[in-house]
Amino acid sequence: MSEFVANRRRMSLMLGCTLALAGCSGGGKDDAGGRPAPTVGIIVAQPGSAAIPATPAGRVVAQETSEVRPQITGLVRQINFQPGGFVRAGQPLFQIDASLYRAAAAEARAALASAEANARAASARAARFKPLAEMEAISRQEYDDAAAAAGSARAAVAQQRASLDTAQINLRFTSVPAPISGRIGRPLVTQGALVSSNQAEPLAVIQRTDSVYVDMQQSAADLTRLRRALAAADGGTAAGSTTVRLKFDDGSLYPASGTVQFSEVSVNEDTGTVTLRARFPNPQGLLLPGMFVTAEFDQAVETGIFLVPQAALQRDFNGDAFVFVVGRDGKAMRRVVQTERTSGQNWVVTGGLKAGERVIVQGLNGLKSGTEVKPVAAGSAQRIAVPPAGAGGGNRRGT
Repeated sequence: MSEFVANRRRMSLMLGCTLALAGCSGGGKDDAGGRPAPTVGIIVAQPGSAAIPATPAGRVVAQETSEVRPQITGLVRQINFQPGGFVRAGQPLFQIDASLYRAAAAEARAALASAEANARAASARAARFKPLAEMEAISRQEYDDAAAAAGSARAAVAQQRASLDTAQINLRFTSVPAPISGRIGRPLVTQGALVSSNQAEPLAVIQRTDSVYVDMQQSAADLTRLRRALAAADGGTAAGSTTVRLKFDDGSLYPASGTVQFSEVSVNEDTGTVTLRARFPNPQGLLLPGMFVTAEFDQAVETGIFLVPQAALQRDFNGDAFVFVVGRDGKAMRRVVQTERTSGQNWVVTGGLKAGERVIVQGLNGLKSGTEVKPVAAGSAQRIAVPPAGAGGGNRRGT
């Protein structure tokens, strides 16, 4: 029995030594292997293009505006429209007292009839005198006087006919029609008011708003800078889109887009701005004349730039922007880049990168320049992160 116990003690001692040796041997392999290279997600930098947006403030202007004005003097007898309603061109809006103008037209008509009768008599007298003058039965002077009287009578007929036309036109002006189709505002005179052709205030105002203009103000300095960029060598920029979008004060977008029509050829001396005009459809009447909005459009397209995801770009204490790229030796390199604006979810990088360089966009946590990394396509790994600084250190301490 004592021999059996002694054998078991010897076997346990030998097994413990074997495990200890195996543990020491395993620790050496961990140290020799070192910390594994972190996996990072990359994109390959490729030249691209990005729009240069402009967001000027704008004011809605009616496509057509017409002031309804009287052409004659008289009392307003009727107002034939509903304020705020839609009127068509030629539709009667105001009725001015026509009694005096009807009488003037009747008087002119009678004067024309009298002139025509005198003209017929004078023409007949000249026709009778002509053969008598040829036979020298009357003097030549008598015939000439009769012919002149006939001509004067015909001229009087033309004069009276013009007077009748004037009287009829004035009579027609007693009905004031709509000069254009559109929505009419409130009447600026009341029934019974005396109006005249030389008054300062119109009777009403009509605005056509089925399509409207938006006048946008842009700094002349910004416009000059843009034009210089468009004229720069190497085709760095190109003309942008003429499509314009509108944003209301509450941040909502107008459902339809418009197009730029023209820009002013001169600069406002007081504000130093240039006016750009865009045209928008307005079938539902959401855009009202005088409304202030914010316009958004791509004024130019910048080419030869690099689009880098915003998560990849960092800034140092001096405010300089930088990214990490993977060098040829497989190590992360810190690269200072130039950027001034964003485009969607990307930074627009105008300098500091070259085509084909591998930019690290994932696994940036704790990454330092000179760290050897394992690059994979961004988003292809289940989890891309840099291991904590203490990862794997227990084995080294064990040695």
